[in-house]
Amino acid sequence: MTPRKARARPGNVKSFNPKLFLTRVATGRTVLEYEENGRIYSQGEPASAVFFIQRGRVKLTVLSRQGKEAVIGILGGGDFFGEGCLAGQTTRMASAAAMSDCSIVRIEKTAIIRVLHEEPAFSEVFLMHLLSRNIRIEEDLVDQLFNSSEKRLARVLLLLAKFGKIGEPQTVIPKMSQETLAEIVGTTRSRVSFFMNRFRKLGFIDYNGVGTLAVHSSLLNVVLHD
Repeated sequence: MTPRKARARPGNVKSFNPKLFLTRVATGRTVLEYEENGRIYSQGEPASAVFFIQRGRVKLTVLSRQGKEAVIGILGGGDFFGEGCLAGQTTRMASAAAMSDCSIVRIEKTAIIRVLHEEPAFSEVFLMHLLSRNIRIEEDLVDQLFNSSEKRLARVLLLLAKFGKIGEPQTVIPKMSQETLAEIVGTTRSRVSFFMNRFRKLGFIDYNGVGTLAVHSSLLNVVLHD
């Protein structure tokens, strides 16, 4: 029996490229520019789009009824956020703000649902994002439950520097306020200041005086030390 040939796409249709999809303006997609501290969306607002970070860093925060704010995520280039709208969330459960100058693609819910159904290549990219985010959440929970504030701070700095991710680590990262680091770690600013000074004296980090922070791989010793 002669095997059936796979159905080919028309010759004038190019194969789908997820990277091009996430960088080009088209129906349902808008490229937005935000300055440092620019508000992307606020907790309680309608949720009708997913966002993709082309460039910059974004902070996700949650505000309690008592007015206490907690940082629940620091995201960078290549990350999605706001995907809760795809799981039935009608309002934003957190706020998102730019931590630096950012270039962000806003993808309408209908547009991203359509491409998820039609393009397996994009579905794979998005699925890997969701799996990575789930792993990170589990690691954050274990870190919060079992590790000291010093280890949690070291881990946050290493994550910001992308140690352990595919590709070269980003040794120099934008300097972040100690208040923000304290909110992420779940400790006080004074404790963060104490540990940051200790890391610097031990040669694990360096301040270069122009608003950036150098994180050295030796900081892993803090995380791995029992």
